[in-house]
Amino acid sequence: MQQLTPILLSLTSATLFAVSILVLHQGLRHTDSESGSLVQIGATTLCYWLVAPWLVESWYWLTPAALMFAVIGLFKPVVSANASLLSVHYLGPTPTSTLAATSPLFAAAIGVLLLDEQLTLPIILGTVAIMGGSIALAQRGKGASRGNWPLWALSLPLLAAFVRATGDGLTKFAMLELPSPHFAGLVSFTVSLIVATAVFGARRRSLPKLGIRFGTGWFVLAGTINGVAVYCLNLALQLGELIVVVPIVSSSPFLTLLLSVFLVRRESITRGSLLAVFLIVPGVIVIALGHKI
Repeated sequence: MQQLTPILLSLTSATLFAVSILVLHQGLRHTDSESGSLVQIGATTLCYWLVAPWLVESWYWLTPAALMFAVIGLFKPVVSANASLLSVHYLGPTPTSTLAATSPLFAAAIGVLLLDEQLTLPIILGTVAIMGGSIALAQRGKGASRGNWPLWALSLPLLAAFVRATGDGLTKFAMLELPSPHFAGLVSFTVSLIVATAVFGARRRSLPKLGIRFGTGWFVLAGTINGVAVYCLNLALQLGELIVVVPIVSSSPFLTLLLSVFLVRRESITRGSLLAVFLIVPGVIVIALGHKI
């Protein structure tokens, strides 16, 4: 059971990220994504601070790990989120989602080079299957026409995928010294909130009004769910291997589709989504049953 704990935590994190996306979609009916993102990060940060008195000790702040968590907060999720938004603008949703599916590849490289993790055949096969399923799932959308975007724009979704994988890898590396999933999230999101607020203010945007009718209530809820998802992710990284955790968490878009089809009934099953089922589900199972711990 102890060996399966990181797997279960990764699946829980992926599911919560999927639920968070559906909640965000509700909020975007009332306000713009930039304002909503600020409220979401703020809500996540507040959740971490509310429970900090019981989970954080004063000496945590004096460790090198605290500095590394802060550095992570400078670029994740601020850089990854903005790179994704720009990618959707220039390339469209389909190419963006397709190239974003490369995140497990970056995680594998970081896990092997930085954390001395060992790639096994089941992990390789499972990772490739999950990536293939994510790419098949992305083909449901309609992207920009080929040739209508600059070549450099292809780097945007790759940058987002690299930043996410690097952030997870550095988080695990820092937790080797200070194994506190909560403190990792607390510091990173606090720095992210400061950066996001500074960018928001530099653009002379007015803060969104609070309340359900303004849509901010949805973003607060999404931020709360996201906070639990990140905690589960960090705990999975602490207990398991990066090359195992990241591919499973990357199946979150597939879970979003399932919830959209069967819970909120917003989407329908397509050929691409069926292919994703037959790739992602076995991929997760292969990683869960065959990884080396």
